[in-house]
Amino acid sequence: MMSVSEVVSPNPMPDPEPKARPKVVVVMPAYNAEKTLEYTYRSIPLGLVDEVIVVDDGSRDQTSRVARDLGLTTIPHPHNAGYGANQKTCYTAALMRDVEIIVMLHPDGQYDPAIIPDMVAVLANGQADVVLGSRLLTPGGALKGGMPKYKFLANRVLTGIENLVLGQRLSEYHTGYRAYTRRVLETIPFLRNSNDFVFDTQFLFQTIAMGFRVAEVPVSTRYFSEASSIGFGSSVKYGLATLGVAAGYLAHKSGWHSRLYIH
Repeated sequence: MMSVSEVVSPNPMPDPEPKARPKVVVVMPAYNAEKTLEYTYRSIPLGLVDEVIVVDDGSRDQTSRVARDLGLTTIPHPHNAGYGANQKTCYTAALMRDVEIIVMLHPDGQYDPAIIPDMVAVLANGQADVVLGSRLLTPGGALKGGMPKYKFLANRVLTGIENLVLGQRLSEYHTGYRAYTRRVLETIPFLRNSNDFVFDTQFLFQTIAMGFRVAEVPVSTRYFSEASSIGFGSSVKYGLATLGVAAGYLAHKSGWHSRLYIH
């Protein structure tokens, strides 16, 4: 009688070929980041990243010089065009390259670059099309990292409204740390979005409205004097603009004209 150990396949199947690592580019929308850019760059797990692109949005300091000295691809705007405009240049430059995953990381040292492998893995494994680095997934983490209480409360309120409107369960919509598959950036008409901070909100609403899947991974943050952060007045303006995007989405769902540029 043949033992189990003696049963072998006459034609054993070869081990599957290991899947090639996806090409990844990190884009940094920069403004007055000369003091934090090098620290942020040095914290990136570079073995996973094929290129880092810095777009300097008309900084008044030496951001572009620091980026060039680090050997980074540097694209300077001749004047300050706005946070949304900066991202438009970032993504347009990324799409001109043969890359599969694009990570947006602020160069101000606020977000931890160490989670980039986790974000990339979610996209590479096909678990989602967009990954957000969420400051609110870890209970108390954002406040511990120094997030002002009024921003924390505003984030929670706006996120609750956005979840209700979109039928989602995200922990936050207002992180500036995001990763996308190439197909997302090729599909979303982001060049038609705002040049201001509400660009991020418009992009996420378009992403969900077009059926792309959004995932989150927790990220620790640090709020300090050199970290970029909009003031109270700009925060109020941003919050109202976010509510305007939500209203536009509801109008779109109801068949009314809206400026979501979904079609």
